[in-house]
Amino acid sequence: MSETFGVVGAGTMGNGIAQVAARAGFDVVMRDVAEELLARGLSAVGKSLQRDVDKERLTKDEKEKTVGRIRTTTQLADLRDAFIVVEAVTEQFTVKSEVFKALDTIVQPDTVLASNTSSISITKLGAITQRPDKVIGMHFMNPVPVMKLVEIIRGAATSDETYQKVHALTEKLGKIPLECNDSPGFISNRVLMPMINEAIFALYEGVASRESIDGIMKLGMNHPMGPLTLADFIGLDVCLAIMNVLHDGFGDSKYRPCPLLKRYVDAGWLGRKSGRGFYEY
Repeated sequence: MSETFGVVGAGTMGNGIAQVAARAGFDVVMRDVAEELLARGLSAVGKSLQRDVDKERLTKDEKEKTVGRIRTTTQLADLRDAFIVVEAVTEQFTVKSEVFKALDTIVQPDTVLASNTSSISITKLGAITQRPDKVIGMHFMNPVPVMKLVEIIRGAATSDETYQKVHALTEKLGKIPLECNDSPGFISNRVLMPMINEAIFALYEGVASRESIDGIMKLGMNHPMGPLTLADFIGLDVCLAIMNVLHDGFGDSKYRPCPLLKRYVDAGWLGRKSGRGFYEY
């Protein structure tokens, strides 16, 4: 069996997953649609590993070897020999489903197809392939190299064998796998996003300033960052997409996205990545 670890998407999550897999000793093939996106992803890996070198957690030689294990490509066909492919593309079902359909025809019959989705149904992604038993969710947390958790999501058809394989692999990557069943937002975002959305409602209604809201949650609840700062870090477009998945999935008004969140996304104020969200960067 090949030890090639496939990653689709070279963005923040994709390059983080590629880095963690390469550091665990796997040969990684990272695919994206354009060479410039791949170059940016590889550069992010280099910078991230350099921080470990500077802190003396990694030698310069180990850094070079890790980066050397990552091969980049714009062709999905180059993932044909991977034992697992983790998809980390845009958080939209149409985009992800195209990737899964294509991979299903390219990779080996026993290859596991995993999605790093933060809210989209693993059951639905599995159903568009000929291998629903080998489709699973591997929801890494951001920043991937630092955060220990991988939320492992079983779709309706995911087999025990696939789950055991992915559980063992997650531990090999130096992460902690915690299991949940397929449900809108899984656990992480089902609990986190309504909290963030409620903080946005409090700001929208003028209950408190952004600094007070974040400060109260940091100092009172011992959260490392306040909910509005966290929303900016995640990306307000991502927060809105997840709230929409929860709202559509449960049909419950408690998941309705705050109008202020919608307005900021419409304005292109997406948080840290666009230079402005609830704060200016």
